[in-house]
Amino acid sequence: MGIIVNKENSQDELSRRISADLKDRAEETERMDDPDLAEDAEYLRDLKKPGRFGWMWFVLIALATLSVISIIFF
Repeated sequence: MGIIVNKENSQDELSRRISADLKDRAEETERMDDPDLAEDAEYLRDLKKPGRFGWMWFVLIALATLSVISIIFF
């Protein structure tokens, strides 16, 4: 048994289906305000954004790490 496939017709049909699917997805994405919905996640609802001095925690942790290393090795 075998299947006879006309190459031109199958490629035209495939490209038509792909373009239709991409068009549908693009229209669906346009309708959504926030397509990734990351801000609406359940675990992010009660979190606050970091303040002006949030970067200071990283500096303090780095200084504490350097202090511990200098105490141990010197």
